[in-house]
Amino acid sequence: MQMVGIRTSLIRAGDDIVEILCEAFEKHGVFLEDCDILVLAESAVATAEGRLVKLSTVVPGKIAKELAGKYCLDPREMELVLCECDEIIGGVPGAALTLTNGTLSPNAGIDASNAPEGHVVLLPKDAQKSAAYIRKGVEEYSSCHVGVIIGDSRTQPLRLGCMGVALGTSGIVPVEDARGSHDLFGKPLHITRKAVADNLVSAAQLLMGEADECIPCVLIRGAPVEMCEGSEEMPLFTPEECMYYSNIKRT
Repeated sequence: MQMVGIRTSLIRAGDDIVEILCEAFEKHGVFLEDCDILVLAESAVATAEGRLVKLSTVVPGKIAKELAGKYCLDPREMELVLCECDEIIGGVPGAALTLTNGTLSPNAGIDASNAPEGHVVLLPKDAQKSAAYIRKGVEEYSSCHVGVIIGDSRTQPLRLGCMGVALGTSGIVPVEDARGSHDLFGKPLHITRKAVADNLVSAAQLLMGEADECIPCVLIRGAPVEMCEGSEEMPLFTPEECMYYSNIKRT
């Protein structure tokens, strides 16, 4: 498996992300092949889609002010968290733990890094739709069948550091069902599913970085993934099915 970081120009609100990517491919002499996979940083996609918010335009309400004091956040950012998330579960100083689009996420995925001073970036409105749009544009440009993953970084329970998580995919099967296969000793697997898309995002983030690298896209070639036509929805547990979530005692 090969990975190549694609450095682009600075992405601004209103930019066509497909055009930015294709210009970068030409500039760096990158020629796409069938079954290549593009992993894109959600902040780059969201910025191009205009999901950039100037904090000075946000007026926090009473609840936002109370929660901001509790979790040591900017009240204006807390107001945005309340608007974007489905539920606030708890938090620690600097982050509110939310349920957003079916996944656990600090601050509803809102991020001030890689945003202009005084601004924050929200998550893409519909990452699955965004992935499909990007894939269609790139395939028209390259005449190749490719996969697209829009990824984010998240912390994991009781683990220090961030790992990758896929928010939306197109052209690949994001979770591979390994149930029914056998282990080294011939025992059948009953519950194992491979988080293929999440794992590829984690690998790509080694090249993307989290600071000023300006590498919002990573090309992955030769990945052992199943390609597909169209876009398969990211399969998610319900909160009650999730081993971690269902055991959280909410106050």
